[in-house]
Amino acid sequence: MSIIILNKNYYINQQELCLSNNQLHKLPSKIYKLINLKKLDLSHNQLHNLSYGIYELINLSSGIGKLINLQKLDLSHNQLVNLSSGFSKLINLKDLNLSHNKLHNLPTKFFNLINLQNLNLSNNSLNSLRSEIGNLINLQNLNLSNNLLNSLPSEIGNLIKLQNLNLSNNLLCSLPSEIGNLINLANFNLLNNQLSSIPKEIGKLRNLNVLFLIDNKLKSLPSEILKIKKKLIISEKSYEINNLNIDNRILIFAFLNKKICNLPLNTKEIWLNKNITKFEIKLPFGCEIKYY
Repeated sequence: MSIIILNKNYYINQQELCLSNNQLHKLPSKIYKLINLKKLDLSHNQLHNLSYGIYELINLSSGIGKLINLQKLDLSHNQLVNLSSGFSKLINLKDLNLSHNKLHNLPTKFFNLINLQNLNLSNNSLNSLRSEIGNLINLQNLNLSNNLLNSLPSEIGNLIKLQNLNLSNNLLCSLPSEIGNLINLANFNLLNNQLSSIPKEIGKLRNLNVLFLIDNKLKSLPSEILKIKKKLIISEKSYEINNLNIDNRILIFAFLNKKICNLPLNTKEIWLNKNITKFEIKLPFGCEIKYY
């Protein structure tokens, strides 16, 4: 356990503070005077709620001060069950990590944090996502992996600045057609869900570099998906390989359970997991096998 020292000369102009790995159950009282704080790391503690601590910092009537200058906040690996609506007053937050907590839902006012660029909510117990997620129009990176989500609101299509979206290890059965609005998306992880189909609008994601679809219930892909002409991370057991069209040039297999044939003639690279040692693939002319 670290020793926490906040003397009066130290906190006046302090902009960064790390209190991680201290077994904190509540915040030390003198943290209230860090009025210029921009980065705060409270990760790997035992915080169950923030009603006593962080919200007093932003209570205008408290006379203690406020954290409106905070830009980066790490609350990962705590015991948080819910978030107070007071969280919405941290209006300058750009980077927020709430991963590895016990959150079941997010308050409506949480989505007033419109300056957020990076939001990590992975490894919680979220079973739904409010439509207000569409308010976070400046998000570039959103991690919702390892939750209990079974659907997404159509408003997620408002997040047109998103570059990385991780929805792996959830219970998603379908995707809204508005997912096609995420025109800047480069990495899209849908690994290990319950998807039985992909909306054709995904073909609009022309900046997509990597799409993970491994371990779903897909039997086929819409032809529009192959307009992306980028890397396509696929599992042979997830859907029929012979549905791929002639535009697909790079195929990446994480699993290979049986003979693969009818590959697109323009395929130039077949990437196989290094653990795949036995396979039978009829390669198109000029195509080579590589390993990752």
